[in-house]
Amino acid sequence: MKKFSLVLISCIFFAVACVPERLLEESKSKLKNCETERDVLKKESDGLTAELAEAKEQLKKDQKTIDGLKRDTSINGSSHRALTAKYEKLNLLNDQLMDRMNKIMAGHDSDNSKLSGDLQNTREQLLRKQDTLRALETRLNAQRVELDNLNTELKKREARVSELEELLKNKDKAAADLKKKLSDALFNFENKGLTITQKNGKVYVSMDENLLFASGKTGVEPRGVEALKNLARVLEQNPDINVMVEGHTDDVPMKGSGEIKDNWDLSVMRATSVTKIILGSAKVDARRVTACGRGEFVPLDTAKTPEARKKNRRTEIILTPKLDELLKVLDTN
Repeated sequence: MKKFSLVLISCIFFAVACVPERLLEESKSKLKNCETERDVLKKESDGLTAELAEAKEQLKKDQKTIDGLKRDTSINGSSHRALTAKYEKLNLLNDQLMDRMNKIMAGHDSDNSKLSGDLQNTREQLLRKQDTLRALETRLNAQRVELDNLNTELKKREARVSELEELLKNKDKAAADLKKKLSDALFNFENKGLTITQKNGKVYVSMDENLLFASGKTGVEPRGVEALKNLARVLEQNPDINVMVEGHTDDVPMKGSGEIKDNWDLSVMRATSVTKIILGSAKVDARRVTACGRGEFVPLDTAKTPEARKKNRRTEIILTPKLDELLKVLDTN
């Protein structure tokens, strides 16, 4: 710029020495116009440089915000990289325009109009890209809020699962404690027509036909009554246990003509007889007890042998710890 001024001043002095006063005044006027035009272009260049610096600073802030997001990093990252590439192209274009502007300031007046248009287009493109980045930031912020909400809901669900697991653990423990109490109370009967097992949080007391009933009869034998009374005392001491009494028969059809006409009747009546003895032997709330007959349709052994049929003729007393607390938790879900 200083060289330009020195040359220009030299030219002026030369012109002063060689041309009339009128030409000197015209040269001074042109010089002043050039300086004015130079100053205008310099101000416009400085403004564009400031806008470019501001746009770069805003881009850095937007990049930091985008980097903190946890979702859609692939799509949004690609979008940001594309915008950055476009911005770099625009920045390169701006550098090229700045170079051209410097040439104009050096005397290339013919490009001034086109340069102004290019600079305006560059500014508009930068503004559009900035708007795009802001829209992307808004979308990513919304996704971050959604992610936070999902994390909060996940923590709530994890807490509920932990609560359910604890309740199920307590339920299994209650079933194990009940099994031990029953084994202690029915010690003299276990493996003598009576078995006690624990499965799926329930305790199963299975009593063979020969322990409870005479063949084809529904009245409970004395030894069976003794076992049921012992069981009833355990139930009395554990009021939080639900009781299901199931009667089972073999697959040999009944041919009775009296009160018992088929295996359905036999299984139901036997379950009812067992239920009445339990309720009559201890203080057991009848609302806890359900009696049902299953006939021959839930066999332990499907073989058509005397041994299999003997095994299937049984009464099962299914004891289930109450699930009130567990159901409350499930209801809240």
